[in-house]
Amino acid sequence: MALFFLKDFLLDIIKKKIISHLSHRDYKPTKSGALAKSLGIEDNEIEIFKKAFQQLRDEGLVIIGSKNLVSLPPVSDRIRGVFRAAAKGFGFVTPDRPNMHGDLFIPADETCDAMTGDTVIAKVIKETRRGRETRYSGKIIEILHRANNRFVGTITKKGDSFYLVPDGKFTEMIAIDDAGAKNACSQDKAVVEIISFPTQQKLARGVIVEMLGKGGVYKTEINACLRRFNLPDTFENNCLQAASAQAKNFNPDNFTDRLDLTKKTIITIDPQDAKDFDDAISIEKNPDQTFTLGVHIADVSFFVQPDSVLDIEAKERGNSVYLPGLVIPMLPEVLSNGVCSLQPGQKRLTKSVFITYDNSAKVLKTEFAESIICSTARLTYTEADKILKGQKSERPTEVVSLLYDMDKLAKMIEARRNSNGMLHLDLPETELVFDKAGRVIDAHPADMSYPHTIIEMFMVDANEALGRLFDRQNIPFIRRIHPDPDSLSLKGLAKTLKIFGLSVPRNPDIFDLQDIINSVKDKPVAFAVNTYVLRSLSRAEYSPLNIGHYALASRHYCHFTSPIRRYADLLIHRLLKIYLDEGVIKPTGSLDVTELSEIGKHITFTEERADSAETDLKTALILQLFQKRLGEKIETVICGLANFGIFVQCIKFGVEGLIPIDLLGSDRFVYDHHAQCVHGINTGITFHIGMPLTVRIVSVNVAARQLNVIPIEKPTHKKKTKNKKRAAKRKK
Repeated sequence: MALFFLKDFLLDIIKKKIISHLSHRDYKPTKSGALAKSLGIEDNEIEIFKKAFQQLRDEGLVIIGSKNLVSLPPVSDRIRGVFRAAAKGFGFVTPDRPNMHGDLFIPADETCDAMTGDTVIAKVIKETRRGRETRYSGKIIEILHRANNRFVGTITKKGDSFYLVPDGKFTEMIAIDDAGAKNACSQDKAVVEIISFPTQQKLARGVIVEMLGKGGVYKTEINACLRRFNLPDTFENNCLQAASAQAKNFNPDNFTDRLDLTKKTIITIDPQDAKDFDDAISIEKNPDQTFTLGVHIADVSFFVQPDSVLDIEAKERGNSVYLPGLVIPMLPEVLSNGVCSLQPGQKRLTKSVFITYDNSAKVLKTEFAESIICSTARLTYTEADKILKGQKSERPTEVVSLLYDMDKLAKMIEARRNSNGMLHLDLPETELVFDKAGRVIDAHPADMSYPHTIIEMFMVDANEALGRLFDRQNIPFIRRIHPDPDSLSLKGLAKTLKIFGLSVPRNPDIFDLQDIINSVKDKPVAFAVNTYVLRSLSRAEYSPLNIGHYALASRHYCHFTSPIRRYADLLIHRLLKIYLDEGVIKPTGSLDVTELSEIGKHITFTEERADSAETDLKTALILQLFQKRLGEKIETVICGLANFGIFVQCIKFGVEGLIPIDLLGSDRFVYDHHAQCVHGINTGITFHIGMPLTVRIVSVNVAARQLNVIPIEKPTHKKKTKNKKRAAKRKK
């Protein structure tokens, strides 16, 4: 039965791959055999590919045209899809059934009363040609489903009327009927419920259902983020009571049947402000010159039983959410920061993985145990880095010695994983600096010292060890998967990177990507190159499907090492418990593939929601700081180009800004898609991706998350011999 379901899910994955491949802008119609080859379909998957392809044909999602060439269907006269509105009034409909021309443009006077996220029916009313491309526009004729009737935003006043400007890039103002009754003022933040949707002549109207406070205040912005992304900020009493009961009844001296590691030297390394310590490390040097790494993970599964109120809540939340200055835990803090957390000097329950390596970090043996530890010391990443760099420490000798052993072993593991093709993208992170009132006053690069990599290498190997164990048991389990990139995405990446002056094969493999990333390290173009590599890859997700993890170059991978903050890890701990108790896991001992698939979809969604909320709030707080710094200079790197302007990434603060093309200077600037640059027609001044640029802040729109900047110094003139030759050819 499990094999049947896995084939069914593989069928869905291949169908998604086919649609994604055919939707790529660089796709040229080809025959089905060549399509299978482009998708990297293995010989044992050909029959499933044929079945997936036929199902897509039967559903009308794929067609075979002249010369047996495969493509998406042409644009029909009516399209069903999701509408998103732009701030200037126009919008786009993303079709449910992909077609060869992508999203449908909707002019401002043809949006009917649709709002962002609504499911609509649109009629195609116009076809235009722009160079080689055919462009379509349409009008919305029916709204099938309203996505939202509540919006979070900032109140503004025009004349005697009040309006809500919703947060987000795609915004439509909402007229507010009861601002006076709620004592609302301009620049307050609020939640508004729609009572009448917009028409071509009138804005949407709504009433205030919750006042959040004055905009720009940290607490207000946090509350706005929670409401906008529907994040849970409190636990119900029954959860709190259950957690308190578990903590109160916990007595570490009652677990004499567990492997006792309380006398071992074991340490944790975490960020300075961390409170939930869920992983600890030990290393043993064996007489035969091998090393045994001990990875000890908080045994959350002991405290959170299946189908309990704590389990139901943890599954719904999916993961902890880390916002600037605030953590929304997956479990009540009496557990997450209390009896589950591996605090120094406290006996704690753990599940341990022991991995024995030879001197080249090849895995020789793996063992598992239910254990109890007592952490010897809690180090921060900064402190660990200082010790490894030779600074004097007051830590006990055995702790310092363990840290040096960890450093040595991690470097060997990293070398082995790199030789297997593991990708490590160099994308800097930013930490915000707050004043006592909760306002952002500055930012600095996040600590990325080598102790981070030490812990990462150990966690990856432990996660992989569990993946190998359960694959040998031949049972379904929740995996962390990362599909191989689409061949067209890699070809497009190669084409872009060659414009940067990089030597890239036409069809780069994972080792080529490694070489590219290493070749640009510490260069101005590094951010852009790493970003483009990231964009060419799909997102990792949770699924029972056995397709491996591309970026980690791993065939067997799951998440085990963070059960305090991830529900997926908790499920793996429960399976390990069965294995340790019975020596084998029968198919009836695990969740079935259907249920695992649904859980995987949900916790993938909650993870993406958490990432979006963190990015959105961080951007809003930084832009509020920039509002007070209009006219100031910031250092940036060009990270994107479009026919309407240049996108730049602020190096220090990590936010993106836009230089509108009409603010580049007095020359007429145009975007050259093939050369991937913006250049001046008369001056030859050229802007290209990866170019460092000092810019000045000219305007900020916090609600729309938009930063506009202008360059302070223009690039040097570029000789225009090629342009003159092209002009001469056109004239001739």
